[in-house]
Amino acid sequence: MEVLNGKNYINQIAIDCVVFGYEDGQLKILISQLKYKGDFYALPNGFIFQEENTDAAAHRILQERTGLKDIYLEEFKVFGKADRNNKAFLDKLIELNYADTAFEQTHNPMYEWLSKRFISIGYYALVNIKAVEPQLTEIDKSLEWYNIHELPPMIMDGNEIAQAALKTLQRDIDEKLNVFNLLPEKFTMKEVQDIYESVFERAFVRTNFQKKILDLNVLERLEKKFTGAKNKAPYLYKLK
Repeated sequence: MEVLNGKNYINQIAIDCVVFGYEDGQLKILISQLKYKGDFYALPNGFIFQEENTDAAAHRILQERTGLKDIYLEEFKVFGKADRNNKAFLDKLIELNYADTAFEQTHNPMYEWLSKRFISIGYYALVNIKAVEPQLTEIDKSLEWYNIHELPPMIMDGNEIAQAALKTLQRDIDEKLNVFNLLPEKFTMKEVQDIYESVFERAFVRTNFQKKILDLNVLERLEKKFTGAKNKAPYLYKLK
């Protein structure tokens, strides 16, 4: 196991990322299952180099996990409770995985570094899920998409961070018009409405919703999307 405190990271500060994607009518987030005995799940996260801006660190962490360079990112909250640390998770991980190797917590540099109180800066990202190629690190068993409303129990306060990110997205979605980052370059109005309904967990009246979106004057109408069906083909749109 690598000694992380030899990497010139800022002590006791981390970044946790909630990566939103949309697929098959569901709002999803990217979650890692750690490659250890026991069901340990975590948000994509990492640490900040001493000479690195926090935004740059978040972009670096997400590029390493998604393969994407241009990612829509928003810092949304700092998580800094006085008792926020990895100790309970680390002790359980060691119990399940290193019981036969006489792993010594006392004076172990990595254990001491990771078990201290950590402040985490929360970022949320919006991506086209089809463009993401999840990248496994040496501690990942898997890196997969989970419905935002059906998340596994995550280590530390990962579930709390995910819910805080969702509430922030709900607040930001109209003001920042960032929901379009979940879509491909060209999309139908129905696809926009489906995403809104997934984010807010409620239905919208189609005519009222379309008027609301078109009145924003941020979309350019393109050709129709011909599907071969008998019903009227919908128009495609893109951001101006």
